[in-house]
This record gives sequence, structure tokens and C-alpha cells, in this order.
Amino acid sequence: MTDQKKKILAISGSTRKNSSNFKILKFISENSNKDFEIELFEDLESLPHFNPDLDTEHPPEEVRAFRDKINNAAGVLICTPEYVFSLPGSLKNALEWCVSTTVFSNKKVGLITASASGEKGHEQLGLIMKTIEAKFTDETQLLIQGIRGKLDAEGTITDEKTLHTILAFITNFEKEIRKLN
Repeated sequence: MTDQKKKILAISGSTRKNSSNFKILKFISENSNKDFEIELFEDLESLPHFNPDLDTEHPPEEVRAFRDKINNAAGVLICTPEYVFSLPGSLKNALEWCVSTTVFSNKKVGLITASASGEKGHEQLGLIMKTIEAKFTDETQLLIQGIRGKLDAEGTITDEKTLHTILAFITNFEKEIRKLN
């Protein structure tokens, strides 16, 4: 038996500092079981534009480091806004760097789309993650519509239903990660 914490990589699809998506991931980090160590990845903008010519045995260092973080995590949380009925370009770029690898194959993921509407972006995120063979369930996916009206400036969830939904999401995601051992 080991007392080692399970590492979770949390990726915000927004590059905006202190975005609603970042605040949700921070809330999840603060409200997760102490058996989990959640690392908030805040460097999407540091990844170079995806270029298949650079996706070789020796990809750019930032890409290699990003892939290693995913590979070494027991699970990955993605919380993203929707931009123009799609995923933000920076998140899509990061995921494109993973297509030629197996870093997401059978990786447990939690998918949250928190935006004004979010339906199309959430649908696309699910399709991409299925394509790269990530594992998620209906209980480890969450669409939060009208997010700006459900958080205050400090990141406190002010909408009771959203609070309970996120807490249930945390429980379900942790349950999926525990199935690994």
C-alpha cells in the first residue's frame, strides 16, 4: 500500500488570467479529496503552433514537457470556454500536439465547458477526446451555461445548483480515478 497522492493535471482552455474556467479548476483543486494532487497548467500560450513537421521524435521542448505532464498524471481535467461555437484555438492547438501520441489513450479525463452557451464547444471537446481515446463518462462531463452569472469576482460559486453540480462532478471524477488501483 502506498500513501502517494494521485496526480491530476488541470488544464484551463482560457488563456485569460483568472478566467471563470481557471476559477472553477481552482475550486475543484481546493475541494478535492486530499488523496489527489492537482496541478493547474497555465502555459497553453507557451506551446508553439501545431506543425506536423515539428511533431517528430524530438518535438519542441514545451510540447515534450506538456505531453510528459499528461503522461505522468493519473487523470486530466479540462475546463474550457466556448469561443465562436468552438473550442478556443489555444486549447485545440494543445490537443493537436497530442494526436500523434498515446498520452491520452485510456487516460481518465473530466471535461467541463463553462461559457455563455457552450453546447457546440462541449460537443467538439467530447469528440476530440474520444478520437484521442481518452476515457470519460456522462458523470465526468459537465456543461455550465451562463457561467459569468454563477461566480463572483473572487471565484466563489454563487449559484447553489451549480455548486452542487460541481461537487457531484468532483466525487464522480475521483471515483473514476480510484478505479485505476
